Amino acid sequence: MSKFKKKKKGLPAISTASLPDIVFMLLFFFMVSTTMRETDLLIKKPALPVASEVKKLELKSLVSTIYVGKSKDSRISGDKIQVNDKIVEVKDIPSFIFSERALRKEDEVKFMTTSIKADKEASVGTILDIKEQLRDINALKISFSTSKGSDLRGNYK
Repeated sequence: MSKFKKKKKGLPAISTASLPDIVFMLLFFFMVSTTMRETDLLIKKPALPVASEVKKLELKSLVSTIYVGKSKDSRISGDKIQVNDKIVEVKDIPSFIFSERALRKEDEVKFMTTSIKADKEASVGTILDIKEQLRDINALKISFSTSKGSDLRGNYK
């Protein structure tokens, strides 16, 4: 007889030491690659007008966006105004701005900007009505969203 007995060799246990590292790498990847959408557009995506001199907004957290364009429903004609996730009338713009101001700190209110993303086919009258409502409530920082295009000589930037 032999002194040494042969043991049956089975599969070794799976090491879970690196499992937390893998989980955190996946979590970090999804946090970085995911974008958050604030609103679902109820109007057709605005075809923005082209401008040669464009400037990026710096404090995007202090921007309130108003969308102007045609409805997705082809039976409805005319320009529609969307704020957050609902279609509103021009007279409802002040209540939207006041609700946006209520979400901010008092010292941030003076830096708030209202961005108008209007389709290039939108009626100027609708945009002027929105500007008048904003002027009445002293929301005077207005930005018009555009896409970058060519300058007067035809040079693309």
